Amino acid sequence: MRSNWFGVCAAMFAIAWGGNEFTPLLVFYKHEYEMSGPTVDVLLFAYVLGMIPALLIGGPLSDRYGRRPLMRPAAFIAAAGSLVLAVATDGVFLLGVGRILGGIAIGLAMAVGTSWLKELSSPPYSYAGVGSGAKRAAMSLTAGFGIGAGVAGLLAEWGPWPHAFSYVLNAAICLIGAAWVWNVPETKPKAELDHVPETKPKAELDHMPETKPRTPGARSGLLSDLTIPSAGHARFLLVVVPLAPWVFGAAIGCQAILPSLIAPEVDAAPMAFAALVSVVTLSCGFAIQTVARRIDRPDSARASQVALTLLILGMGAAAAASALLTIWAVLLAAVVLGAGYGIALVAGLSEVQRIAGPGDLAGLTAVYYALTYLGFAVPATLAYLHEYIPAVTYPWMFGFGAVAAAATLLFVTRSAQRHPSGALATPDPATSARL
Repeated sequence: MRSNWFGVCAAMFAIAWGGNEFTPLLVFYKHEYEMSGPTVDVLLFAYVLGMIPALLIGGPLSDRYGRRPLMRPAAFIAAAGSLVLAVATDGVFLLGVGRILGGIAIGLAMAVGTSWLKELSSPPYSYAGVGSGAKRAAMSLTAGFGIGAGVAGLLAEWGPWPHAFSYVLNAAICLIGAAWVWNVPETKPKAELDHVPETKPKAELDHMPETKPRTPGARSGLLSDLTIPSAGHARFLLVVVPLAPWVFGAAIGCQAILPSLIAPEVDAAPMAFAALVSVVTLSCGFAIQTVARRIDRPDSARASQVALTLLILGMGAAAAASALLTIWAVLLAAVVLGAGYGIALVAGLSEVQRIAGPGDLAGLTAVYYALTYLGFAVPATLAYLHEYIPAVTYPWMFGFGAVAAAATLLFVTRSAQRHPSGALATPDPATSARL
């Protein structure tokens, strides 16, 4: 039924809205409250401090206890985060708390919601076809990120209570999302969650190694549940991991850096222009995700290669935009980087859903998303680098990004040829992720 998966999409959309509404307001906090560039960029990154633990713990726990117990609270946490941001004004501590709460919510939405959507998009819940779950998850998140940023920027520029209204609006939307997701059916059957494997005779157990593979759904210890065997697959390590930080590194670099650089040129409406850059970036990502299944192929890394090619071009465009500081140059960079972000997100999720074992889908999804959000460190890193070494300018840094993306493309292409997805090797226990 459409309502099954659509309820999860609605909650993910609302949470993502709250997660990205802070981005176009970076200009607001710099100009209205005179916060330094590095300070607001660190607040932007504070989001990751809540998100990564929620991803890495929530994902495996949902493989053990089910999707509903972990996903139901997420929208309420997002609403709380938005309300804290609304009352924080220029208080850096409260702004950090609000960002961390938003990060916890988006971490749960990404790890648990994405896995839940994959299962709700598969038989017996749906017959939408392979890859539908990844596409629905990516589009829900991207739509929320884009609309949240656009509305926040417009309200901050021309609406009442510019520091608070967009946050209060998101809190209300999150409560609607929480109600919508509440009755979505659990996709981890009780029999699977409660299953305990039959014990072997003691004589046989005495000769077995102490470390055993995790049985899907088994009531094993918590430490065992936080071990992700599929993270040891060579294809995950050599194809997915190198691509992951580029997903949000490119998107947030465009949204957070370029609007701040060009703000003096658009001083009539700097927050509205920041919102426009976010909307253009994420709209292009959303648009390309609608055709991502045609680009992605299980027998190759074509989607990852297309994504990295776009990111090379986008980094070059961003280097030019940061030198020219014209509106059209910035928007062109947003278009190309947004398209690269969109296909990269779907490419990684599709790879993860092919690699993951039956008992660690949410866990491996969590590891992937955690790696993608390392890209949120890009604005703060570049801001501090430029502040302490002024000769290292943004055109040079974006240019270096283009070279790094090209190197990643060559590495991923070669690794994909050596480790085709149709012949995934058994994961090496030494490289399995223990969270």
